Amino acid sequence: MPNTNTSNEQPVGPAPRPSAGAASRIRNYFLTGLIVAGPVLVTVWLIWWFVTWVDAWVRPFIPQAYRPETYLPVDVPGFGLVIAFVALTLLGFLTANLVGSRLISLGENMLSRMPIVRPIYRTAKQIFQTLFSGSGSSFRKVGLVEFPAPGMWSLVFLTQSPSAEISARLPQIEHVSAFMPCTPNPTTGFFFYVPRRDVVELDITVEEAMQLLMSAGIIQPGGDAHDKLAGLAETARAAQAARHATATPQQAPTPAK
Repeated sequence: MPNTNTSNEQPVGPAPRPSAGAASRIRNYFLTGLIVAGPVLVTVWLIWWFVTWVDAWVRPFIPQAYRPETYLPVDVPGFGLVIAFVALTLLGFLTANLVGSRLISLGENMLSRMPIVRPIYRTAKQIFQTLFSGSGSSFRKVGLVEFPAPGMWSLVFLTQSPSAEISARLPQIEHVSAFMPCTPNPTTGFFFYVPRRDVVELDITVEEAMQLLMSAGIIQPGGDAHDKLAGLAETARAAQAARHATATPQQAPTPAK
């Protein structure tokens, strides 16, 4: 019999796999969601850790009868933080008064007579005054210094000029205190005195410099910050080379006999 199958049937084969474009879009969507949610989750986690840490320190000093969980079926996070804030504010108010200042002076005199406690207290007091005082000279400027080798530049935070006792033993040029933090932990690093003429001050904030250091250069401060930093470093290197050339005395030519 003649073949009556006239339909244009295609041979049955394996199902087509998803295109590479669809997989790439899914990957981009996932990374975009991670970028959006990641900082939020990290911020919430840090805030929660700080609140619970303060609560753990303050709650033991609060009598059980004054704790909210005594009357509520659930714990109230942040109650210890509120108590700490009120207590510190009240302490500052009392210190500003005459009676409070005399009590603080009496307590400091007692601590200054303790051989081991005295240096610890003085150092901690100076650090807190520098960081939290409005007139203190904390990290307010960012600069570049040529370190650890010629042609290699590192970010430093500038504080203040050295004391008179230290300046008397340094070369007779203006120096500045510099702290060079490490990456990715900026709480550790190197402290040194460097001539002010060898420091290139940058027009970026301390927060932007911290982001640059903690991200190992991934997060740049501004759109063209990389080119800006490279240009400043090149200018500093040229200026330093010119200073060295000027400071090196040229040997006078020997007269011909």
